Amino acid sequence: MMTARAMMMGFGFAISIFASDMAQAASFDCDAKELKPDEKAICDNRALNDADVKMVTTFELLSGLLAMGSRGTLQDEQTAWLKKRQECAADAACIKAAYEERLKQLGETYKNINRPL
Repeated sequence: MMTARAMMMGFGFAISIFASDMAQAASFDCDAKELKPDEKAICDNRALNDADVKMVTTFELLSGLLAMGSRGTLQDEQTAWLKKRQECAADAACIKAAYEERLKQLGETYKNINRPL
């Protein structure tokens, strides 16, 4: 049986591979005519773009690991987080902090998957 540490390392490795393959490929169309201010800031800033890719990749991998009943909660949290990110408008520091917070939350959710009942 795989240990929690080995699973976490594998999860991190998978994220790094997916994120590197999708560099500069935000989770939304940067060529869209009507981007929101936060989306434009992400498209214009490589570090924010990379954070977006990492967060979306983490979210998608985590969605696949969760039981069906937990996926709705994860999606609701993601929707609430997106609204919070939009409140940052074009403030890159605010957007960066939002991504850091969300990645931390997703990491905690992942850790809880491996906890014994």
